[in-house]
Amino acid sequence: MKKITSLLLLAALVLLLAACGGGDEEGADGNRKVTLGISGSDTTIWDYIGEKAEKEGIELEIVTFSDYVAPNMALAEGELDLNAFQTISYFDEFVTEHKLDIVPIGSTVIAPMGLYSEKYKTVDELPDGAQIALPNEATNMGRGLLLLQEAGLIKLSEDAGLTGTADDIIENPKNIELVPMISGQTPRAMADVAASIINNGVAVDAGLNPSEDPIARESETAAPYINLIAASKENADDPDFLKIVELYQQDDTAEFIKEHTKGAQIPTFVPVEELVDYQ
Repeated sequence: MKKITSLLLLAALVLLLAACGGGDEEGADGNRKVTLGISGSDTTIWDYIGEKAEKEGIELEIVTFSDYVAPNMALAEGELDLNAFQTISYFDEFVTEHKLDIVPIGSTVIAPMGLYSEKYKTVDELPDGAQIALPNEATNMGRGLLLLQEAGLIKLSEDAGLTGTADDIIENPKNIELVPMISGQTPRAMADVAASIINNGVAVDAGLNPSEDPIARESETAAPYINLIAASKENADDPDFLKIVELYQQDDTAEFIKEHTKGAQIPTFVPVEELVDYQ
């Protein structure tokens, strides 16, 4: 009886370890399963990468999230092998704040942020005292404020940097009132405010066209807003993870991205060193 009990305990332990194996887990046809987290519901581009990965012996499982926090926490806790949803500026801020041991292993796209309105067709039409919704995450808010400055609606202090707040506004000729909220709520807020600053991926999920619908849009976007693929520091050199980066950065993928997003996302493939030292 003791022998049977020991065997059952051993079997249970093996199953538990297999369930926690992450990237070492076998997928269909004996391929290695790699889990990748993204923010938003559109998996089309990563499904395309997944088809290419399957030919390389990798089963890519896409896990979708509705926010910008959970994908990083899940990666840090070993629940994901990779994630791909954030700019390098957001990544740096988040990792520093939460003291996470994750690193960028490749670049993907630049996805320009836009200012959208259901009531006005141009920035000039925005009235005095207009309310503008914007994401309240530090780097997204800073990015949104830079967009408002670029659109000529406000002026920021020279010290604002990439993570500016309302306190950094030194000129506000239209007396714009900022309404901070989590990124995912910015499209729904359009009915209640004069305009809303919406992240590219969030806009797509809301049925907006980031290349045609904004009344103001980021111009040539700087390096801090390049999106990246991240892994845990200990797995940064994993050959299969780097193979996924390689598959993403191939010419056919770049063409597919441009076609699928209708130019809303711009493939931007730079060395990892430039992501780590972008300033």
